[in-house]
Amino acid sequence: MKNIENPTNPTNPTNSTNSTNSTNSPPLIEYKDVTLMRGSRKALDGISLSISVGEHVAILGPNGAGKSSLIKTITRELHTFEETPGSYLRILGKERWNVMELRNQLGIVSPEAVKSRFYDFSCLEIVLSGFFGSAGIWAYQEVTADMKKKAKEVMKFLGIFHLAGTSIDEISTGESRLVTIARSLVNDPLAMLLDEPTASLDPQATRKLRRRLSKIAAGGTGIVMITHNLSDIIPEIQRVILIKGGKVVRDGAKESVLTAETLSSLFGGKLELVRRDGYYYCW
Repeated sequence: MKNIENPTNPTNPTNSTNSTNSTNSPPLIEYKDVTLMRGSRKALDGISLSISVGEHVAILGPNGAGKSSLIKTITRELHTFEETPGSYLRILGKERWNVMELRNQLGIVSPEAVKSRFYDFSCLEIVLSGFFGSAGIWAYQEVTADMKKKAKEVMKFLGIFHLAGTSIDEISTGESRLVTIARSLVNDPLAMLLDEPTASLDPQATRKLRRRLSKIAAGGTGIVMITHNLSDIIPEIQRVILIKGGKVVRDGAKESVLTAETLSSLFGGKLELVRRDGYYYCW
């Protein structure tokens, strides 16, 4: 998370800038002819796409399109099946990586993460656990004053500092989603990878989360959002990739990709489209 007031001075515990940027680094995420088998079915079918460091991108598709499989190849919960010689999946130029090491580069947030992994910890402890990649804070882990300072800064930035001492079991789903985002942001990742960010949220929590994501994007952190909900696409996202049947069917500037005709084809039914305050809605 970059400092919005001074983008060249990230508010991290070491007070140093992240030297990796879009002008001198390989792509953040790069797929080339990647096929993923889940049983006898191709969940991903020859996927090729590249996302640069600093880009704000949405990957949009219907249920069953392969969006969750895409996420799970990055986290190594699922491994690719290579049909084509020369196919690969690279993160910052590497085909092999330690998922724990990725937390300093790519913050991954899933709606399943919080209440399935964390219990009986305060929200501040969960945010601090981002420094260790653990499910909460344990006695053998040394939490420094700088870590505490950074965790509190991030919680204030997201408007959840008042929850610092509250147990994760006592807060709402929307609040827990923000806690998970804060946990990822303490490491100043180059980008946030968000899987269905507003899933299970009510309208007010959805609006609040979208505002926070816009704030994160404005602060210099890349946003890579995977969703089936068109209105999740915040105004800062300028590129949209459409995925259906495990394949990329369209990739381009948001204004040219998000049309009633294209979305009707993607979701398999006639849809009407309206744009309001930088957001798109369809029905």
